[in-house]
This record gives sequence, structure tokens and C-alpha cells, in this order.
Amino acid sequence: MGRLFDFMLPENKSPLTADSTDLLFNFINETSLVIFLGVIFAMTYFAIRYRRKSEDDKTPLITHNNTLEITWSVIPLLLTFVVFGLGYSGWLNLKTVPNDAYEIQVTGFKWSWNINYENGAQTINEIHVPKGVPIKLVMTSSDVLHSFFVPEYRVKHDVIPNRYTYVWFQPEETGESQIFCTEYCGSSHSNMLAKVIVHEPEDFQTWLDENAGGPTGSPIEQGQQLVTLQGCQACHSVDGTEIIGPSFKGIWNRERKLADGNTIIIDENYIRESILYPGEKIAEGYQNVMSPYEGRINDEEITKIIEYLKTID
Repeated sequence: MGRLFDFMLPENKSPLTADSTDLLFNFINETSLVIFLGVIFAMTYFAIRYRRKSEDDKTPLITHNNTLEITWSVIPLLLTFVVFGLGYSGWLNLKTVPNDAYEIQVTGFKWSWNINYENGAQTINEIHVPKGVPIKLVMTSSDVLHSFFVPEYRVKHDVIPNRYTYVWFQPEETGESQIFCTEYCGSSHSNMLAKVIVHEPEDFQTWLDENAGGPTGSPIEQGQQLVTLQGCQACHSVDGTEIIGPSFKGIWNRERKLADGNTIIIDENYIRESILYPGEKIAEGYQNVMSPYEGRINDEEITKIIEYLKTID
């Protein structure tokens, strides 16, 4: 049977992590409702019971009431202890990862999530997991502070540059759940969305095997996959549409005017520099918002990306 305030919560798809949070949420709201109704009833009763009935009525001098004062001090104190106990036990539950949890690496960057599996499989903005298995996400950021939040699992944690944080959950039904970034991280913060996709265990293993080892195919095909996996298309379109950064369409060997007034030919060296050190040469009409990819991508991968960009007309 549902609780009174369950309608205010998203669906619970990970009871092992969500139940403790929901219990505390409902306790606070139900207790607050009881107190609210009690105060309203008392105010109404006292206003009627002790109203002035004649001109001769005089308010008696009341200095204090020990019973009343102890009551309104002890009861809130006890409620505070209950809230603390529920909150602390819930926090311990969220921080205690089962020993058999399946571990996935998650890297946040402006404005996407990069996901890596132990067999080399990679995705962008999609976390594929098996149903009924505890999942541990080991998270870090390659640029600024982000925050990882899945409402249906009741898990949320800051994702911080140069250190690791983690969350865990155990999805109990197949389907998709929305991921949000809940720490403002720049102009496209609200577009930093992703999904948890839950499979039956055998379907997940099939997906994992099919995607093992990362990008495959010819250098051009691998370059296209890398552009997707690195989240480039969040800011750069391939059809000429202007987003946050210049479009990739038809850029190869073209002239580009820079913000400092100089002009440059888009060649291998310019693309490499723009990937590793994007703030060095800013295209006219655009802001310096791209994070450097130095240390996140190697020369072989850059070469494949360049080969792909040459084909976009």
C-alpha cells in the first residue's frame, strides 16, 4: 500500500537504495502534516473557547506552564532524533556498496557523460546495466564540477575533477531512467542528459560482448565513433547547424577567421591543436567554453577523428 505523499516522488526502480530515502521523506511530510493540522485545530479551538464574551472579561496573568513547556520541547527533540536516525541509516546504506557490485567508470565533461566498461566497451550518455544486479558507478570529471542524479534510484553525488566519487543502485525492472546533471556547469548545463538502460542479464551480456573493445572498422568509421563517444556532437553539428561551436560540415582545408583577427587554414595541425588546447585559437563569433582534451585522447585517436572530419562535406 502506498504512503500518503508517494504521489510527490518519481517511480521507485531501485528499492535497495530508494526505500530508505522514501521512508525519511514520508516521515518528515506525514509528521509535518500532523503538526500542521494539530496547530490549526488548537488555534481554532482556543479562539472559540477563550474568546472575550463580555466587557467585564479580563485576561488572567499566566507566567508559565511546566507541563506545556516540557511537552513542546521534548516532542520536537524526539522527532529530531528519529529524523537523524533515519537519515544516518539511509546514508550508510547509500555508501555501503555490495561486494558483488558490477563496476562501471563514468566521466563527466561539458556537456556529456562518457561511460567505460571493463571489457573496453564505451558509450556516451547511455549506461547499460543488467536487471537485479548491484551497480557501482565510479565517477570523475575531466573539467568542472558536475553532479550525477538519477531520481528513480534516489542516488545523487557530485562529480569532481581530479578525484573519484561513487554511487550504487540495483535496478529491479527493465527500461530507461533519466540522468541529470544537477550542478550548474556552463551554458549547456540543462542539456547534460543521459539514460540508464536496464536489460535482462542475458541481453546485457549480449550487448556487452557486441560492444567490447571500443571503436571498430576503418579509420574513418572509428573516427566517427570517437566523435560520438567523446561527446563532440553536443557542441559541433555535422549538418551545418550552428550550436555552441562551429559545425564540422565542410571545414576541411577551409579558411577560418579567428577571434584575434587572424586567419588560418583548417588542416591536421589546427584540428589537433583545437582538440588538445581549444583555447589557443578561438573561431570568430564563438566563446572559449570547450574543455581541453589533453590526456583524454591520444594521437592515434586524433588521427582517426581527422580522417573522419575530412569526409564531412
